Amino acid sequence: MEEYAARFDDLFFSLAQRRGFREYLTGLLAPRERNKTITCLAGAEPVAGAGMPGVQRLQFFLSESPWEAEQINNRRLELLREEPATAPHDGGVIVIDDSGDRKDGTATAHVGRQWLGRLGKTDNGIVTVTTVWTDGRVYHPLHATPYTPAHHFARGRADPAFRTKPQLAAALAARGKEAGFGCRAVVADCAYSVSDTWGISHCARPAWPTWWRSSRTAVPGPRPTSRTPPSKPPTP
Repeated sequence: MEEYAARFDDLFFSLAQRRGFREYLTGLLAPRERNKTITCLAGAEPVAGAGMPGVQRLQFFLSESPWEAEQINNRRLELLREEPATAPHDGGVIVIDDSGDRKDGTATAHVGRQWLGRLGKTDNGIVTVTTVWTDGRVYHPLHATPYTPAHHFARGRADPAFRTKPQLAAALAARGKEAGFGCRAVVADCAYSVSDTWGISHCARPAWPTWWRSSRTAVPGPRPTSRTPPSKPPTP
C-alpha cells in the first residue's frame, strides 16, 4: 500500500496530510464488521471512541485539511488507466446509480426529505449520484456528486443553478468518458428513464446507447413511457 500511497504524495502540502491519507486508505481497505464511519475507519469503538486522538486526527484530515479531493480522484483514475490489469476499454459500460443516507436536521448542505434507496423509503437525508465503469471483470468507481434538493435554491426548481439527478447523471457519464473510460453503453436505473431532463441531456450524446435496468432485467432504449419497464428485452 505504501508504494501506491506514495504516488499521491505530491498532491499534499505536509507530512501530516500524507500520514492522514495513509490512515484513511488503511481504514478503507481493512476488513471491518460494521459500517465505515469515522470511528470505524480509525479502528475505534463507535461513540465511545469518537474522542480518541486517531479519530480526531482523521476527522480533521477529511473535513478541515486543505487538500483537493478532485485532484486525488483524477490521480486514482490515471493510475487505473496506466495499469494493464485495470486499464479501461471501449467494451465496458458506465453504470449510473444514486445512494442515500439518512441525516437529521436541516442545516447540513444537500440535506432534504427525499427518497433514500438504501433505506427503501422517503426520509430526511443526503443523496449522492455516482458512476462506475465495468466490463464485468473489474469495477472502477469514477465520479460522485451530491444532489441538492430544490428548496436549497432561491427559486426552487426554476433556479438556473438547480440540477435534477438525471442531469447530474448525464454530466457524470460525460466526465467518465472525458477521463478516458470509454464505453459501449450507459446503464441507468429505470427511474431515470421517465425524466424529460435525462432525455434532453442524453440526446446531446446520441452515440451512447442506454440500457434501463430494473431488478429483473436490462432493457435497451429508447426511453420507456412509464416507471414499469418491459419485463424482457424486445424480440429482435
